[in-house]
Amino acid sequence: MDKKLVIIPTYNEKENISDIIGKVISLPGDFHVLVIDDGSPDGTAQIVKGLASERVHLIERPGKLGLGTAYLTGFRWALENGYDYIFEMDADFSHNPEDLIRLWGACSGGADLAVGSRYSNGVSVVDWPMSRIIMSWFASAYVRTILGMKVYDTTAGFVCYSRKVLESINLDDVRMKGYGFQIEMKYTAWKKGFKLQEVPIIFTNRQKGTSKMSGGIFGEAFWGVMALRFRKF
Repeated sequence: MDKKLVIIPTYNEKENISDIIGKVISLPGDFHVLVIDDGSPDGTAQIVKGLASERVHLIERPGKLGLGTAYLTGFRWALENGYDYIFEMDADFSHNPEDLIRLWGACSGGADLAVGSRYSNGVSVVDWPMSRIIMSWFASAYVRTILGMKVYDTTAGFVCYSRKVLESINLDDVRMKGYGFQIEMKYTAWKKGFKLQEVPIIFTNRQKGTSKMSGGIFGEAFWGVMALRFRKF
């Protein structure tokens, strides 16, 4: 059976982490979980330690080092440990864990990278303020215009990579660390000729805990996209 790893970065997610791990490992298909915790003062890492098993793993980092670096740490660990499909997912249930099966199905069915897309079938977002929906939608439209990549949800953080995609990318060369990281990874895979497929999902705003979004995250993505346009691959 294919080895599947779901990487979940965390910072102060004690309200959600136990439930999200339990849901993922209850799914058919033998999904494993790797939590990358950035020194959460609320005890998130201690909760994960209590759940540790052959299918639940934890990497602790000393502080908030950025979403992108968390995933890069997880990607390296996944490749070293022989996983065939590697997933990105939030801890707060904004991504429905059951959709992991659909993302896996897209990749095992021929895609190299599957994107859980909020915008490929209209706008499928629940309980976000309209201002944030507009900002997110136009961010993806901006990326499509500048980069020419025909992906409707370029900033999506619910993704399945086949192993060969991550093996082909020099992870040390990935430059963006915030939400621009999501754009950079998709664009790099696309430029290398891999097949990207969007899988429509319904994104639901978190019910517990607090958002980690900031204006600086979007600023990095805006200017980083301009730089990506002229980078050689």
